[in-house]
Amino acid sequence: MAVIETAEKVLPAGLRPIGGRTLRMFAAMFTERGEKAAARRMALTAFSIRILSAALAFISQIVLARLMGEYEYGIFVFVWVLIVVFGDLSCLGFHTAIVRFLPQYKAAGAFDEIRGLTGTARIFAMLSGTVMLAAGMIGLHLFGDMIETYYLVPIFLGLLAMPMIALGDILEGTSRANHWPVMALSPVYIIRPILIIAFMLTAIAVGAEHTAVTAMQAALAATFVTALGQYGATLHRLRRHYDEGPRKVEFLAWLSVAFPIFLIEGVSFLLTNSDVIVVGIFLEPHDVAIYFAAAKTIALVHFINFSVKAASGPRFSSIIAEGDHAQLAAAAADAARWTFWPALGVGLVVLATGHLLLSLFGDAFTSGYLLMSILLAGILAKSLVGPAETLLMMAGKQNLCVTLYAGALATNVGLNLALIPHYGIEGTAVATASAMAVEAILLHVAVRRTLGIILFAFASPSAATPEMRVR
Repeated sequence: MAVIETAEKVLPAGLRPIGGRTLRMFAAMFTERGEKAAARRMALTAFSIRILSAALAFISQIVLARLMGEYEYGIFVFVWVLIVVFGDLSCLGFHTAIVRFLPQYKAAGAFDEIRGLTGTARIFAMLSGTVMLAAGMIGLHLFGDMIETYYLVPIFLGLLAMPMIALGDILEGTSRANHWPVMALSPVYIIRPILIIAFMLTAIAVGAEHTAVTAMQAALAATFVTALGQYGATLHRLRRHYDEGPRKVEFLAWLSVAFPIFLIEGVSFLLTNSDVIVVGIFLEPHDVAIYFAAAKTIALVHFINFSVKAASGPRFSSIIAEGDHAQLAAAAADAARWTFWPALGVGLVVLATGHLLLSLFGDAFTSGYLLMSILLAGILAKSLVGPAETLLMMAGKQNLCVTLYAGALATNVGLNLALIPHYGIEGTAVATASAMAVEAILLHVAVRRTLGIILFAFASPSAATPEMRVR
């Protein structure tokens, strides 16, 4: 309270009322007890870590591009995206299923189930990651002649990281379920990128070449160090909160929930990364590097959608529970407007500084400026419907979301296959932007038909139908 009162005195008179309320709100958030306060603290911490990690990821990619040049950098980012995508998918949704079950078990005092769930999930992740590793090695052996030679060694090294990536996802889910946001997010989003750069710089300092192979070796070492350190820290904290004892395993029940989650998150994850994968398959590493740098730069706009989505989910859920259709329509319209207009503003700022930002990667990367413009059009098209997928999932329409994401993914891949041979990386940008627009249209139609709400940044909440249709 003394800190708050001092801060209020320092603030200008006109800002004291709102500044005081804001400071007291944050003070309450960090001092109150209970699930609601813990959820707020976790959301704020998670968002702060994601902001920090975005800046860190952007800087680390610049450093890697500068160290290797666009050709070797293109090889590295293509392989690393592939490995991370399939490493995450190998968990089959168990990392999110933990978030679903563990809080319920904790509330019921079912500690046998908690010990069984967390232990089984770790074993499953290691086994599934190892199966993915073995499948990748077999594929590399059988179809190696069909893969460009400069990809072979980086892919081999990346495959070795599969079990550790899967384990890290499970440990992240375990920490999220226990409201340990720093332990959940900092290993993958902060520590691992820092270690990749540190190991890369160390390797170069002792005479290693500035190549994608060296970068993959650094990434492999960073993944092992991060995952094993996270494992030790998480296990120690679990033992402090849940005493040793018997374990109750309900594997089929957990898998029955995890697999549908895997379908939803898997299709969404593939949709997010399919453009880089397709570019890597059909074009040269130089093109991959330029496209990845342009996409990473304009992706700064995505944090608007991330922020609004994080805030809208609980609000949608509570309104749906109350059954107030008019209020839900108003909240959805607000979310769409709060997504579109800030995204437009931030996007124009990023675009205005695009040449400067791309030049940080290297002189050759400024040719990706046109790609940024095209991708921004797609991002803005998607932002017109705001967090529509969150609204559908809160209303129990998650299966519909899978279908919509699958449609958008098929559109993305199909347009890439059609446009890349004629237009190169510009064709990929057009395909990705078009898929975002298709996704927005599908979400708009789905929300209108299932919930009776016209979700559009320029629409009025009064346009919603009078009857609420949430089941």
